[in-house]
Amino acid sequence: MHNKQIAVAIAAAAVLVTVGACSNSEPSTQPSASPAATSAPSSTNAAPTDAQAHNDADVAFAQGMIPHHQQAVEMSDMLLAKEGIDPRVVSLAQEIKAAQAPEIETMRGWLTQWGVAGAPPMTSGMPGHEMPGHGSMPGHEMPAHGSMPGMSGDGMMSPNDMAALQNAKSTEASRLFLIQMIEHHRGAISMARNEIDNGEFGPAIDMARQISSSQQEEITSMEQLLKSL
Repeated sequence: MHNKQIAVAIAAAAVLVTVGACSNSEPSTQPSASPAATSAPSSTNAAPTDAQAHNDADVAFAQGMIPHHQQAVEMSDMLLAKEGIDPRVVSLAQEIKAAQAPEIETMRGWLTQWGVAGAPPMTSGMPGHEMPGHGSMPGHEMPAHGSMPGMSGDGMMSPNDMAALQNAKSTEASRLFLIQMIEHHRGAISMARNEIDNGEFGPAIDMARQISSSQQEEITSMEQLLKSL
C-alpha cells in the first residue's frame, strides 16, 4: 500500500507540472491587443468644421458696412469738433464713434481672412454716394421718415449733406446731426437684418444682431433728443 501511494503522488505531480507548462505559454498571445489600441485614434481624424465658412451675403455685409460705419465716424468727428453742441448729443456722438470704429477693423479682418478686397479708405464727402440733383438738407426742419437721401435705402449721406453738417453751428448742428444719424442708422439696421436673414458666417451674424439692437435703441434716444432741442 505504501508503494502505491507513492506512485499516485508521483503521477499527480506530473499532471501539475504539465498544466503549469501549458499556462506559462499562453501569455505570449496577449500583446495582439496593442495594435488595435494604437490604431484607435485614427477615428478622430475627421475633417473639422470650417470656422471661416461664409457666403456672398457675409461679404456684401462687410463691404457695405465698412464705409457706412466710416461715414458715421466722420459725422461724429465733425460734431465733436464744434462748440456749443448739446452735451447729450456730444455724448451720443462719442458712443457712436467708440462702437463703430472697432467694428470697422473687425470687418476688414474678415475680408482679409476671406481673401476678398475690402472697402477703400473713406474720403471726406463720400463722393461715390453723391446723387444727381440732391441738395443740402436744412438744419432746422425735421423731414418725414424716409425722405432723407441714401443709396438703395442704406442711409448714406451725400457730399452735400456732409457739407451741410460741416457748416452747421450750435443747436442747428446738433439737430442736423441727429436728423442725419437717425436715417443713417435706419440704413444700417436694414443692412444688418439682411445679414441676419441670409448670412452664414457666425461672427458677422452676431455683429449684425448687435448693430440692429443697439442702433434701434439709439434711434429712439435721438428722436427724443430732437423733441427737446
